[in-house]
Amino acid sequence: MPGLAIDAKLIVMIMIGAAVFAGVQGLSGLLTVATQKRKLNRRLKVGEKVEGISALVVELRKQRGLSAAGARDKGAMRWLSDLIVASGLPYDQKKWLLYVAAAALIGAVGAAVLTRNPLLGLAGAVVGGGLAPLGVLKYAAGKRAAALGFQLPQALDIIVRSLEAGHPVPAAVGLVGREMSDPIGTEFGMAADEIAYGATLEQSVERMAERCQHPDVDLFAATVRLQERTGGNLTGLLKLNANTVRDRHKMRLKIRAASSEGRASAMILTAAPFLALGMIVVISPKFYGDVIDEPMVKYGLAGLGFWIFLGNLIMRRMIDMRL
Repeated sequence: MPGLAIDAKLIVMIMIGAAVFAGVQGLSGLLTVATQKRKLNRRLKVGEKVEGISALVVELRKQRGLSAAGARDKGAMRWLSDLIVASGLPYDQKKWLLYVAAAALIGAVGAAVLTRNPLLGLAGAVVGGGLAPLGVLKYAAGKRAAALGFQLPQALDIIVRSLEAGHPVPAAVGLVGREMSDPIGTEFGMAADEIAYGATLEQSVERMAERCQHPDVDLFAATVRLQERTGGNLTGLLKLNANTVRDRHKMRLKIRAASSEGRASAMILTAAPFLALGMIVVISPKFYGDVIDEPMVKYGLAGLGFWIFLGNLIMRRMIDMRL
């Protein structure tokens, strides 16, 4: 009957849709588990390639841009060394120099082609080979710092539970390195490896704070340093530390929500002149093309660019609230 045929087709379509949905969910779950497992085992993969704790510690330090002794560059490029360490990106000097050279070449060729002025290719090379890599490092460092602040209370809870179960402090620190994902897992794992290598708990935690360059991690290091020197209940101190870090994280989120309107206004006001200029160039190329060589026009555009830059600095100071 026609009614039964329609119902049968409908049932078949529903079954096909359900099968596709289940397949997509299963594939998404497998990819999520594989990604988490890869993150968790990043430090372990390094351990599989080397033999012994000493070799593991040295290799992990080199991948963070540190020397074999765990020291950073103390010369004029200290700021760049700090940025590389804070970014958490695997450091390979030859590969990084190759990437910088490629970015500089792309910036130079792009600027020369777009402006039809070979001299401006030098400016493009500076932007591509200098500013662009620094921007990538700043972005990676900021993203890593946000993840550290979010994961640290969970790591402290794991340490507290482990200490309450009767485990020693190095075992509790190593548990965080095995059970939590990057970046906090790698940082605590490196601290546990340094303790096994012969460093004290205070030294390993202090080095972790220097690597992370995060105020919450500095607070954790200060707590451990205080307990090591004066004694006391470490479990209670870490519980208080975890609550403090959570409260600071909540306050950061509140500040971010309160300043969202200012940040949106800054992006709109910054993008509007460039969007308008781009539309004018596309719609009427001769609008600026006939007068672009005039000195007054060049000075005027340079002045407008300076005021846009100054306005962005002021708005950033207004919405950049730190704890």
